[in-house]
Amino acid sequence: MIAYLARRLLVMVPTLLAISAIVFFIIQLPPGDYLSTMVEELLAQGEKPDGERIAMLREQFGLDRTPLEQYLHWVAGLAVGDLGWSFEYNLPVSQVVGEKLVMSFLLAFAATLLTYAIAFPIGIYSAVRQYSIGDYALTFVGFIGLATPSFLIALVVLHFSNAWFGTPVGGLYHPEHAEAPMSWAKLGSVLSHIWIPIVIIGLSSTAEMIRQLRANLLDELQRPYVVTGRAKGLTERRLLFKYPLRMALNPFIADIGSILPKLISGSAIVGVVLSLPTNGPMLLRALQSKDMYLAGSFLMIEAVLVVLGILISDIALALLDPRIRLGAGSEK
Repeated sequence: MIAYLARRLLVMVPTLLAISAIVFFIIQLPPGDYLSTMVEELLAQGEKPDGERIAMLREQFGLDRTPLEQYLHWVAGLAVGDLGWSFEYNLPVSQVVGEKLVMSFLLAFAATLLTYAIAFPIGIYSAVRQYSIGDYALTFVGFIGLATPSFLIALVVLHFSNAWFGTPVGGLYHPEHAEAPMSWAKLGSVLSHIWIPIVIIGLSSTAEMIRQLRANLLDELQRPYVVTGRAKGLTERRLLFKYPLRMALNPFIADIGSILPKLISGSAIVGVVLSLPTNGPMLLRALQSKDMYLAGSFLMIEAVLVVLGILISDIALALLDPRIRLGAGSEK
Protein backbone atom coordinates (compact mmCIF):
# COMPACT_ATOMS: atom_id res chain seq x y z
CA MET A 1 0.00 0.00 0.00
CA ILE A 2 2.77 2.47 0.93
CA ALA A 3 4.65 1.77 -2.30
CA TYR A 4 1.45 2.20 -4.29
CA LEU A 5 0.67 5.56 -2.62
CA ALA A 6 4.23 6.79 -3.17
CA ARG A 7 4.08 5.83 -6.85
CA ARG A 8 0.73 7.53 -7.33
CA LEU A 9 1.87 10.72 -5.58
CA LEU A 10 4.96 10.87 -7.80
CA VAL A 11 2.78 10.48 -10.91
CA MET A 12 0.55 13.34 -9.73
CA VAL A 13 3.35 15.89 -10.09
CA PRO A 14 3.92 15.61 -13.88
CA THR A 15 0.16 15.13 -14.35
CA LEU A 16 -0.62 18.45 -12.66
CA LEU A 17 2.21 20.16 -14.54
CA ALA A 18 0.78 18.97 -17.85
CA ILE A 19 -2.73 20.10 -16.82
CA SER A 20 -1.42 23.52 -15.78
CA ALA A 21 0.24 24.00 -19.18
CA ILE A 22 -2.91 22.95 -21.05
CA VAL A 23 -5.14 25.15 -18.88
CA PHE A 24 -2.92 28.23 -19.21
CA PHE A 25 -2.45 28.07 -22.95
CA ILE A 26 -6.13 27.32 -23.63
CA ILE A 27 -7.02 30.44 -21.65
CA GLN A 28 -4.51 32.34 -23.82
CA LEU A 29 -5.98 31.08 -27.12
CA PRO A 30 -8.60 33.86 -27.63
CA PRO A 31 -6.99 36.99 -29.07
CA GLY A 32 -6.07 39.83 -26.73
CA ASP A 33 -5.78 39.92 -22.96
CA TYR A 34 -7.56 41.45 -19.96
CA LEU A 35 -6.44 45.01 -20.74
CA SER A 36 -7.39 44.82 -24.41
CA THR A 37 -10.82 43.54 -23.37
CA MET A 38 -11.13 46.44 -20.93
CA VAL A 39 -10.14 48.93 -23.64
CA GLU A 40 -12.79 47.51 -25.98
CA GLU A 41 -15.44 47.86 -23.27
CA LEU A 42 -14.42 51.47 -22.63
CA LEU A 43 -14.58 52.29 -26.34
CA ALA A 44 -18.00 50.64 -26.60
CA GLN A 45 -19.19 52.93 -23.78
CA GLY A 46 -17.88 56.00 -25.60
CA GLU A 47 -14.92 56.57 -23.26
CA LYS A 48 -11.34 57.14 -24.33
CA PRO A 49 -8.81 54.99 -22.43
CA ASP A 50 -5.62 56.51 -21.08
CA GLY A 51 -2.79 55.01 -23.14
CA GLU A 52 -0.11 55.67 -20.55
CA ARG A 53 -2.15 54.08 -17.75
CA ILE A 54 -2.87 51.03 -19.94
CA ALA A 55 0.86 50.65 -20.66
CA MET A 56 1.67 50.99 -16.95
CA LEU A 57 -0.93 48.36 -16.03
CA ARG A 58 0.34 46.05 -18.76
CA GLU A 59 3.82 46.20 -17.24
CA GLN A 60 2.47 45.91 -13.68
CA PHE A 61 0.39 42.82 -14.48
CA GLY A 62 3.21 41.25 -16.49
CA LEU A 63 1.17 41.21 -19.70
CA ASP A 64 4.13 42.60 -21.63
CA ARG A 65 5.93 39.27 -21.16
CA THR A 66 5.74 36.32 -23.52
CA PRO A 67 3.12 33.64 -22.77
CA LEU A 68 5.87 31.22 -21.75
CA GLU A 69 7.30 33.70 -19.24
CA GLN A 70 3.82 34.35 -17.86
CA TYR A 71 3.21 30.62 -17.49
CA LEU A 72 6.52 29.96 -15.72
CA HIS A 73 5.86 32.88 -13.35
CA TRP A 74 2.38 31.52 -12.56
CA VAL A 75 3.55 27.92 -12.02
CA ALA A 76 6.39 29.05 -9.78
CA GLY A 77 3.84 30.89 -7.66
CA LEU A 78 1.54 27.86 -7.51
CA ALA A 79 4.41 25.74 -6.21
CA VAL A 80 4.66 27.98 -3.11
CA GLY A 81 0.91 28.49 -2.68
CA ASP A 82 0.64 31.83 -4.52
CA LEU A 83 -2.41 31.68 -6.82
CA GLY A 84 -1.52 34.90 -8.60
CA TRP A 85 -3.16 38.32 -8.95
CA SER A 86 -6.70 38.98 -10.13
CA PHE A 87 -6.71 41.80 -12.69
CA GLU A 88 -10.42 42.54 -12.42
CA TYR A 89 -10.57 42.68 -8.61
CA ASN A 90 -7.03 44.06 -8.20
CA LEU A 91 -6.48 41.66 -5.32
CA PRO A 92 -4.62 38.38 -4.78
CA VAL A 93 -6.64 35.46 -6.08
CA SER A 94 -6.58 33.82 -2.64
CA GLN A 95 -8.48 36.79 -1.20
CA VAL A 96 -10.98 36.94 -4.05
CA VAL A 97 -12.05 33.31 -3.76
CA GLY A 98 -12.13 33.16 0.04
CA GLU A 99 -15.80 33.48 1.07
CA LYS A 100 -17.08 32.24 -2.29
CA LEU A 101 -15.03 29.08 -1.86
CA VAL A 102 -16.72 28.43 1.50
CA MET A 103 -20.19 29.13 0.06
CA SER A 104 -19.55 26.86 -2.93
CA PHE A 105 -18.35 24.03 -0.69
CA LEU A 106 -21.30 24.40 1.69
CA LEU A 107 -23.81 24.43 -1.17
CA ALA A 108 -22.34 21.50 -3.11
CA PHE A 109 -21.72 19.40 0.03
CA ALA A 110 -25.34 19.83 1.16
CA ALA A 111 -26.61 19.01 -2.35
CA THR A 112 -24.41 15.88 -2.45
CA LEU A 113 -25.71 14.70 0.93
CA LEU A 114 -29.29 15.28 -0.22
CA THR A 115 -28.62 13.37 -3.43
CA TYR A 116 -27.25 10.30 -1.65
CA ALA A 117 -29.90 10.40 1.08
CA ILE A 118 -32.72 10.32 -1.48
CA ALA A 119 -31.21 8.30 -4.33
CA PHE A 120 -29.94 5.29 -2.41
CA PRO A 121 -33.18 4.16 -0.73
CA ILE A 122 -35.21 4.88 -3.87
CA GLY A 123 -32.73 3.08 -6.12
CA ILE A 124 -32.68 0.04 -3.84
CA TYR A 125 -36.48 -0.02 -3.63
CA SER A 126 -36.86 0.24 -7.43
CA ALA A 127 -34.46 -2.66 -7.98
CA VAL A 128 -35.97 -4.93 -5.32
CA ARG A 129 -39.55 -4.08 -6.36
CA GLN A 130 -38.92 -4.17 -10.10
CA TYR A 131 -41.99 -3.45 -12.28
CA SER A 132 -44.14 -2.57 -9.27
CA ILE A 133 -46.37 0.52 -9.21
CA GLY A 134 -43.83 2.29 -7.00
CA ASP A 135 -41.03 1.41 -9.43
CA TYR A 136 -42.97 2.81 -12.39
CA ALA A 137 -43.86 6.00 -10.47
CA LEU A 138 -40.30 6.61 -9.30
CA THR A 139 -38.95 5.85 -12.77
CA PHE A 140 -41.32 8.42 -14.25
CA VAL A 141 -40.20 11.07 -11.74
CA GLY A 142 -36.57 10.17 -12.44
CA PHE A 143 -36.99 10.64 -16.19
CA ILE A 144 -38.54 14.07 -15.56
CA GLY A 145 -35.54 15.02 -13.43
CA LEU A 146 -33.12 13.87 -16.11
CA ALA A 147 -34.96 15.56 -18.97
CA THR A 148 -35.60 18.97 -17.38
CA PRO A 149 -32.72 21.49 -17.59
CA SER A 150 -31.47 22.74 -14.24
CA PHE A 151 -31.84 26.40 -15.21
CA LEU A 152 -35.53 25.84 -16.04
CA ILE A 153 -36.07 24.15 -12.68
CA ALA A 154 -34.29 27.13 -11.09
CA LEU A 155 -36.70 29.60 -12.67
CA VAL A 156 -39.76 27.57 -11.63
CA VAL A 157 -38.55 27.09 -8.04
CA LEU A 158 -37.66 30.77 -7.76
CA HIS A 159 -41.18 31.77 -8.78
CA PHE A 160 -42.96 29.46 -6.36
CA SER A 161 -40.55 30.11 -3.48
CA ASN A 162 -41.20 33.83 -3.81
CA ALA A 163 -44.96 33.40 -4.29
CA TRP A 164 -45.54 30.87 -1.50
CA PHE A 165 -42.84 31.58 1.10
CA GLY A 166 -41.89 35.19 0.35
CA THR A 167 -38.22 34.30 -0.11
CA PRO A 168 -36.42 36.97 -2.19
CA VAL A 169 -35.44 35.88 -5.69
CA GLY A 170 -31.77 35.04 -6.14
CA GLY A 171 -28.75 35.08 -3.88
CA LEU A 172 -27.92 33.15 -0.73
CA TYR A 173 -28.85 35.89 1.72
CA HIS A 174 -30.80 39.10 2.03
CA PRO A 175 -29.31 42.20 0.32
CA GLU A 176 -28.39 43.85 3.63
CA HIS A 177 -25.99 40.97 4.38
CA ALA A 178 -24.21 41.06 1.00
CA GLU A 179 -21.15 43.01 2.14
CA ALA A 180 -21.40 42.24 5.86
CA PRO A 181 -19.00 39.84 7.57
CA MET A 182 -20.27 36.44 8.65
CA SER A 183 -22.53 36.65 11.71
CA TRP A 184 -25.42 34.73 13.23
CA ALA A 185 -27.89 36.95 11.36
CA LYS A 186 -26.12 36.35 8.05
CA LEU A 187 -25.89 32.60 8.77
CA GLY A 188 -29.63 32.50 9.43
CA SER A 189 -30.25 34.32 6.16
CA VAL A 190 -28.05 31.80 4.31
CA LEU A 191 -29.90 28.85 5.84
CA SER A 192 -33.27 30.33 4.81
CA HIS A 193 -32.12 30.69 1.19
CA ILE A 194 -29.79 27.76 0.62
CA TRP A 195 -32.50 25.08 0.34
CA ILE A 196 -33.54 26.44 -3.07
CA PRO A 197 -30.20 25.85 -4.89
CA ILE A 198 -29.70 22.60 -2.94
CA VAL A 199 -32.94 21.19 -4.35
CA ILE A 200 -32.21 22.44 -7.86
CA ILE A 201 -28.61 21.23 -8.07
CA GLY A 202 -29.38 17.93 -6.38
CA LEU A 203 -32.48 17.05 -8.42
CA SER A 204 -30.83 16.03 -11.69
CA SER A 205 -27.99 14.24 -9.88
CA THR A 206 -30.52 12.37 -7.75
CA ALA A 207 -32.49 11.20 -10.78
CA GLU A 208 -29.32 10.03 -12.54
CA MET A 209 -28.06 8.20 -9.45
CA ILE A 210 -31.41 6.43 -8.94
CA ARG A 211 -31.34 5.07 -12.49
CA GLN A 212 -27.70 4.01 -12.25
CA LEU A 213 -28.07 2.30 -8.86
CA ARG A 214 -31.23 0.51 -9.99
CA ALA A 215 -29.52 -0.84 -13.13
CA ASN A 216 -26.37 -1.92 -11.27
CA LEU A 217 -28.31 -3.62 -8.50
CA LEU A 218 -30.61 -5.44 -10.92
CA ASP A 219 -27.54 -6.77 -12.72
CA GLU A 220 -26.00 -8.01 -9.46
CA LEU A 221 -29.25 -9.62 -8.26
CA GLN A 222 -29.16 -11.89 -11.32
CA ARG A 223 -25.66 -13.23 -10.57
CA PRO A 224 -25.19 -16.93 -9.70
CA TYR A 225 -23.89 -16.14 -6.20
CA VAL A 226 -27.27 -14.58 -5.34
CA VAL A 227 -29.07 -17.76 -6.37
CA THR A 228 -26.59 -19.77 -4.29
CA GLY A 229 -27.18 -17.53 -1.29
CA ARG A 230 -30.93 -18.01 -1.54
CA ALA A 231 -30.44 -21.77 -1.82
CA LYS A 232 -28.42 -21.72 1.41
CA GLY A 233 -31.33 -20.03 3.21
CA LEU A 234 -30.05 -16.43 3.53
CA THR A 235 -32.79 -13.90 4.14
CA GLU A 236 -33.44 -11.40 1.35
CA ARG A 237 -32.34 -8.47 3.50
CA ARG A 238 -29.06 -10.07 4.52
CA LEU A 239 -28.41 -11.32 1.01
CA LEU A 240 -29.05 -7.85 -0.45
CA PHE A 241 -26.74 -5.93 1.87
CA LYS A 242 -23.96 -8.52 2.14
CA TYR A 243 -22.92 -8.74 -1.53
CA PRO A 244 -25.12 -7.29 -4.33
CA LEU A 245 -25.43 -3.79 -2.86
CA ARG A 246 -21.69 -3.61 -2.16
CA MET A 247 -20.88 -4.58 -5.73
CA ALA A 248 -23.46 -2.13 -7.12
CA LEU A 249 -21.75 0.73 -5.25
CA ASN A 250 -18.50 0.39 -7.22
CA PRO A 251 -19.41 2.99 -9.90
CA PHE A 252 -20.35 5.53 -7.22
CA ILE A 253 -17.08 5.03 -5.38
CA ALA A 254 -15.23 5.40 -8.68
CA ASP A 255 -17.11 8.67 -9.25
CA ILE A 256 -15.49 10.41 -6.28
CA GLY A 257 -13.01 12.00 -8.68
CA SER A 258 -15.84 14.01 -10.26
CA ILE A 259 -17.65 14.74 -6.98
CA LEU A 260 -14.75 16.57 -5.29
CA PRO A 261 -14.36 19.33 -7.93
CA LYS A 262 -18.13 19.87 -7.83
CA LEU A 263 -17.72 20.80 -4.17
CA ILE A 264 -15.73 23.80 -5.39
CA SER A 265 -17.28 24.81 -8.71
CA GLY A 266 -20.89 23.70 -8.17
CA SER A 267 -23.36 24.30 -10.98
CA ALA A 268 -22.20 27.41 -12.84
CA ILE A 269 -25.37 27.89 -14.90
CA VAL A 270 -27.66 27.55 -11.89
CA GLY A 271 -25.37 29.93 -10.01
CA VAL A 272 -25.77 32.54 -12.75
CA VAL A 273 -29.58 32.14 -12.86
CA LEU A 274 -29.90 32.37 -9.08
CA SER A 275 -27.21 35.08 -8.69
CA LEU A 276 -25.37 32.90 -6.20
CA PRO A 277 -22.14 34.21 -4.61
CA THR A 278 -20.28 31.03 -5.55
CA ASN A 279 -17.29 30.13 -7.67
CA GLY A 280 -19.21 29.08 -10.79
CA PRO A 281 -20.35 32.57 -11.89
CA MET A 282 -16.97 34.03 -10.92
CA LEU A 283 -15.16 31.47 -13.07
CA LEU A 284 -17.38 32.28 -16.06
CA ARG A 285 -16.76 36.00 -15.58
CA ALA A 286 -13.00 35.43 -15.28
CA LEU A 287 -12.95 33.48 -18.55
CA GLN A 288 -14.99 36.16 -20.32
CA SER A 289 -12.75 39.01 -19.13
CA LYS A 290 -9.53 36.96 -19.60
CA ASP A 291 -8.57 37.33 -15.96
CA MET A 292 -6.19 34.47 -16.61
CA TYR A 293 -4.68 33.95 -13.16
CA LEU A 294 -8.10 33.87 -11.48
CA ALA A 295 -9.56 31.50 -14.08
CA GLY A 296 -6.42 29.36 -14.17
CA SER A 297 -6.30 29.04 -10.39
CA PHE A 298 -9.93 27.92 -10.28
CA LEU A 299 -9.27 25.26 -12.90
CA MET A 300 -6.09 24.08 -11.18
CA ILE A 301 -7.88 23.73 -7.84
CA GLU A 302 -10.44 21.53 -9.59
CA ALA A 303 -7.67 19.55 -11.32
CA VAL A 304 -5.98 18.86 -7.97
CA LEU A 305 -9.30 17.70 -6.53
CA VAL A 306 -9.90 15.42 -9.52
CA VAL A 307 -6.48 13.78 -9.14
CA LEU A 308 -6.94 13.37 -5.38
CA GLY A 309 -10.49 12.10 -5.89
CA ILE A 310 -9.31 9.41 -8.31
CA LEU A 311 -6.67 8.30 -5.80
CA ILE A 312 -9.24 8.16 -2.97
CA SER A 313 -11.70 6.26 -5.16
CA ASP A 314 -9.05 3.68 -6.14
CA ILE A 315 -8.19 3.04 -2.49
CA ALA A 316 -11.87 2.90 -1.47
CA LEU A 317 -12.66 0.46 -4.28
CA ALA A 318 -9.88 -1.87 -3.16
CA LEU A 319 -11.25 -1.80 0.39
CA LEU A 320 -14.86 -2.29 -0.72
CA ASP A 321 -14.41 -4.95 -3.39
CA PRO A 322 -12.04 -7.88 -2.65
CA ARG A 323 -11.75 -8.55 -6.39
CA ILE A 324 -9.79 -5.31 -6.83
CA ARG A 325 -6.11 -5.19 -5.92
CA LEU A 326 -3.94 -2.08 -5.86
CA GLY A 327 -1.08 -2.19 -8.34
CA ALA A 328 -2.27 -5.46 -9.87
CA GLY A 329 -1.35 -4.28 -13.36
CA SER A 330 2.26 -3.59 -12.40
CA GLU A 331 2.68 -7.04 -10.84
CA LYS A 332 1.86 -8.93 -14.05
